[in-house]
Amino acid sequence: MELSFAWVLALWNIFGFFLMGMDKDRARKGRYRVSEKNLWITALLGAAPGMTAGMLFFRHKTKHMAFRAGFPALSAIQFSALVYYFLQ
Repeated sequence: MELSFAWVLALWNIFGFFLMGMDKDRARKGRYRVSEKNLWITALLGAAPGMTAGMLFFRHKTKHMAFRAGFPALSAIQFSALVYYFLQ
């Protein structure tokens, strides 16, 4: 059970990483963007570490303090919860 949870979480974080890249690409091309609301919902549902990595890798949303501080803080909370979950 725990192994499948870890796989789902890993895939969700990979999705979050590429979601940041997709939004950056759309921003460059002047196309329809992923809403900030959807970015936050994805991060809140467990993809904050992947999205933080995507934010830094693609240099996307790094000028927005809410993202620059919020995603890493949310990542720390999610990582702590994950460690707690697996140590139980």
